[in-house]
Amino acid sequence: MDVKITSLQAENADFVVAAVTGYIAERLGASAEFIVDLPWQERESLLDVGQIQVGWMCGLTYVRKVDRPNPAIELLAAPVMQGARYGGRPVYFSDVLVRADSRFSTFGDLRGTIWAYNEPGSHSGYNVVRHHLAVLGEPSGYFGRVIESGAHQVSLQMILDGSIDASAIDSTVLEEEFRRDLSLRSRLRIVDSLGPSPIPPWIVQRSLPRDLRGTLREILLTMHQDPRGRAILAQGHMTRFAHVEDSDYNAIRHMARMAESVRL
Repeated sequence: MDVKITSLQAENADFVVAAVTGYIAERLGASAEFIVDLPWQERESLLDVGQIQVGWMCGLTYVRKVDRPNPAIELLAAPVMQGARYGGRPVYFSDVLVRADSRFSTFGDLRGTIWAYNEPGSHSGYNVVRHHLAVLGEPSGYFGRVIESGAHQVSLQMILDGSIDASAIDSTVLEEEFRRDLSLRSRLRIVDSLGPSPIPPWIVQRSLPRDLRGTLREILLTMHQDPRGRAILAQGHMTRFAHVEDSDYNAIRHMARMAESVRL
């Protein structure tokens, strides 16, 4: 059976999803296609109707889909990123960024500033920020102006060109941008890190045969034990895929409930 795979993550991770797709095809001895040449909204729609069978998606997107009656998806696995801050766990952070030459040193300095978030379905750029404001007892009006940028990389560029003051960026997206442009480390500054949060998981359509779903899960969970699989993971600065259960994403559910009281 042919398997179609896509990502709803930032496009700077597409290269590793393509490589993992190739690895899955080799291990399955069947065709596996990476669907990428469509807007992410269309890819999500194809996932929703089962025309794409495997996806990598935000944890907030996952819990919203799986908490509906008769959910169509289930978890496969979740990546564990390289780096001491991740502690060998399937987690990530939202790094609050400003320009290196700005006067801001802490999240508390950002009251009344111009803030951007990537899009309202994002945990790392939107949900976790609203949760943080809820914890601070700031239900509305904390920022002077709020802009939807459309993508983390767009938010980064808006910080650099001075059109916004700050934004929360998925730590894995930021680290990849730092690797691609070494100058960014001297032009940007992290003033806070929100999290850790459960990392975006890989999911599979429950309409696939149970045996195939199990095989796909096993392929991901054992990649790090195979030299070729380990090399692909290293390209994406991952150490392995970890087994995750639905309850591992309860933290995102909790944050989303708290965030309901906050308006950016």
